Amino acid sequence: MLPTSRSRPQPRPAAGRSWSFSEMDFSDPKRKSRYLSKIIMLALLTAMCVVMLTQPPCHRRIPSVFSVHEPGVTHVLVTGGAGYIGSHAALRLLKDSFRVTIVDNLSRGNIGAVKVLQNLFPEPGRLQFIYADLGDPKAVNRIFAENAFDAVMHFAAVAYVGESTLEPLRYYHNITANTLVVLEAMATHSVKTLIYSSTCATYGEPEKMPITEETPQFPINPYGKAKKMAEDIILDFSKSRKSDMSVMILRYFNVIGSDPEGRLGEAPPPELREHGRISGACFDAALGIIPGLKVKGTDYETPDGTCVRDYIDVTDLVDAHVKALNKAERGKVGIYNVGTGRGRSVKEFVEACKKATGVDIKVEFFSRRPGDYAEVYSDPAKINRELNWTAQHTELQESLRVAWTWQMKHRSGYGQPQAMIL
Repeated sequence: MLPTSRSRPQPRPAAGRSWSFSEMDFSDPKRKSRYLSKIIMLALLTAMCVVMLTQPPCHRRIPSVFSVHEPGVTHVLVTGGAGYIGSHAALRLLKDSFRVTIVDNLSRGNIGAVKVLQNLFPEPGRLQFIYADLGDPKAVNRIFAENAFDAVMHFAAVAYVGESTLEPLRYYHNITANTLVVLEAMATHSVKTLIYSSTCATYGEPEKMPITEETPQFPINPYGKAKKMAEDIILDFSKSRKSDMSVMILRYFNVIGSDPEGRLGEAPPPELREHGRISGACFDAALGIIPGLKVKGTDYETPDGTCVRDYIDVTDLVDAHVKALNKAERGKVGIYNVGTGRGRSVKEFVEACKKATGVDIKVEFFSRRPGDYAEVYSDPAKINRELNWTAQHTELQESLRVAWTWQMKHRSGYGQPQAMIL
């Protein structure tokens, strides 16, 4: 008999059979450990390669021209650059060969205006748009960290007197608190030049006309108060030893008009028409969007009982901003009124609008709007003298005609342009 302890020969595994770890015979523990380590290392390397290859391009970022200071090129951050005034300022800066970054949350601005600018200046390194809210300090700090700004033009703000009386907290947050966020980011990243968009509303209702830069500031509505608070913060910081800033504060009056070449205009959201500028209301009435024009207040102590305002064309206004930027000096502060120096009543304005549009606009008269004041117009002598700036577009009817031409071609704002019906 054959010995029972003798083991039978085992069959060899069939060709092509896969082995599981449980079937592998590692009689040597050290050999098993080394083998597993190699497998784990290979798996990790494979995973790392997959992650690197699937990352979007922004995570393998090549330094942008916007992130470096370039000799001979001034990089300006334009906050609120998708808005009415901000977009016109960006246009002028780009025409003058500045590098421009627009930051806007589009709550009041219009992406259509940005697209117009991008089409006009498509060259790399000229213009970039960043969607962001200035109320987010982390986002603002990141924007400053990733871009090499030389100056800031701070336009971004809600800006309707009537609305400010209904939503005062919103105005203090949006204007005052957000300006503080911008100023802190400038201080952190050593951006030394600020051109601040302020308003004649900071003066309130002065006893004496015209208004000079020395006129006491006693604002009577939350919009004016919020702007004055922002001014105070800027001025206090500019006086500190850590600052060494160039500051220009422009207090401007009632803005009208649009780009003379018809590239940009004013296109407020429909829900804000009630609080908007009188020119927008006039155009809406002329277009039949609203049945007529509502004039609020006929019992003011003015020649015809309606409010008197100083209407400044947006083209002149942005010219003042650029001249302020070019004249800004380190460690100095400039404060200027930007107006024509001539007051026009609301009734005068309406008559000019009728002539500019060719439409006999229906006018209804109502009681005063909360927070309004009777009369305000500027004395532009200081800005004439120090910045060599003088308003050029002072014919009210002509400014309205230019704006009306844009409105007729863009009845849906920055939507598809329409043929003008004559």
